[in-house]
Amino acid sequence: MDIIEARSDDGPELLVLQRCCWVQEAILNDTLDIPALHETLEDLRDWTKKWSVWTLRDGHRLVGAVRARLDGGRWELGRLMVAPDLAGRGLGRRLLEHAEAQAPAHVRTFVLFTGARSARNIRMYERAGYRLTDAPGAPGHIRGAVHLEKNVPENGPENGTEDGTENGTEDGTENVTEREKPGPPV
Repeated sequence: MDIIEARSDDGPELLVLQRCCWVQEAILNDTLDIPALHETLEDLRDWTKKWSVWTLRDGHRLVGAVRARLDGGRWELGRLMVAPDLAGRGLGRRLLEHAEAQAPAHVRTFVLFTGARSARNIRMYERAGYRLTDAPGAPGHIRGAVHLEKNVPENGPENGTEDGTENGTEDGTENVTEREKPGPPV
């Protein structure tokens, strides 16, 4: 399974996957006040214009996705989702690592939010080097969510790939995508 940049026609599948994933979060966190559960297809299409979005497919089936954007000097990650029947197989970690690797070189901090009672998510993020911190008062984030941060090593985000090339290109040149799209807070 390859992680690729989301296509314009991925919207309907992303919306279905998002709802499947956030229903579980709603149950765990005892709240329906989760924006991902209330978004329309148009809302989703709007944020895909402001965020860089990557998808993971198993054949034709969309099984995972993640988004990220530059927020000042920080790389904000969000909507990390894996089909519930495939949870626990390392797909979320792969998506997280991919999104981190897409951060611009000057980024010094990765940030994300998850539900306060989402113990499995928090454990995954902590194993990946994130630590729980006080939320910086970001508007639009749900009550009951926790904020996590990870400092980027001095040598920059881990932009290497398994074959040792940087940014996914064979010659080591920067692979430029729409990953530096700024956007408003969620």
